[in-house]
Amino acid sequence: MTGILRTTEKNLMVFSGRAHPELAQEVAKLLDTELVPTSAYDFANGETYVRYEESVRGSDAFVIQSHTTPINDAIMEQLIMIDALKRASAKRITVVLPFYGYARQDKKHRGREPISARLVADLFKTAGANRLMAVDLHTAQIQGFFDGPVDHLMALPILSEYVREKYGHEQLAVVSPDAGRIKVAEQWSERLGGAPLAFIHKTRDIDRPNETVANRVVGEVEGRVCVLVDDMVDTAGTITKAADALMADGAAGVVIAATHAILSGPAVDRLKACQAREVIVTNTLPVPPEHEFDKLTTLSIAPLISRAIQEVFEDGSVTSLFDGRA
Repeated sequence: MTGILRTTEKNLMVFSGRAHPELAQEVAKLLDTELVPTSAYDFANGETYVRYEESVRGSDAFVIQSHTTPINDAIMEQLIMIDALKRASAKRITVVLPFYGYARQDKKHRGREPISARLVADLFKTAGANRLMAVDLHTAQIQGFFDGPVDHLMALPILSEYVREKYGHEQLAVVSPDAGRIKVAEQWSERLGGAPLAFIHKTRDIDRPNETVANRVVGEVEGRVCVLVDDMVDTAGTITKAADALMADGAAGVVIAATHAILSGPAVDRLKACQAREVIVTNTLPVPPEHEFDKLTTLSIAPLISRAIQEVFEDGSVTSLFDGRA
């Protein structure tokens, strides 16, 4: 008796939560597909309901949701979307996180603290995710928190290309806002023709989140346009103090380049008031109109995410997008 042999067509489907639909639409368009129609709403008591309007059986599903404010709602909605896909027989579920919530809580600084970044990874696994794709995780070790393949995408090529085209003719220096991000600064330096490195030596009060105490510039920045690189701008306290410290040290100018524009609380006012001439970010998080200002330039991360999705779908190499470094 002969068994049934059937090779099914691979079926790429892209889904979006309600946190940042514009980015998901742009990604879907670049993939030459459309977002799967989804009903999503909240009940009176705040519970989330999600249902897909078409069959997802056997699909290679990519669920895009950026963890923006209110962050817990965004995460919960994504978990519910994954659960719905798992129960509707999707073949493989890839969670696409332009911004990974709780990524800063990746280790214990003091006793009796949680490691929330690990908890979030466990939640995705439990919900039914097979694979994780994130842009510029706060620390690379988070890749090890998820039990399965993790694609760690970097916004560096997009940001550095823009900086090179606009400021490449000037004498540059690449500056890390703290000693911990020197590795990223080194990669920036490579892409900017070997620009010299500097970093800001800062002290932080562990009892007061989002606040730094003192800044001292380590490295030669005098007469140079300093590219101050970071993974995120939250309240912008650290980065604006660093920009002002560089100018006080004789820098010719400061350009801030960061992947995630969280822009909480006083961030916009601080960035407007600081001495940086331009603040360059990507749209991993939505930037509402009230957060836009003259010095802010937002570059799209959609081309990077769509290429990575294409590579995963076609069983290609995501690492090849970053010269073998991802």
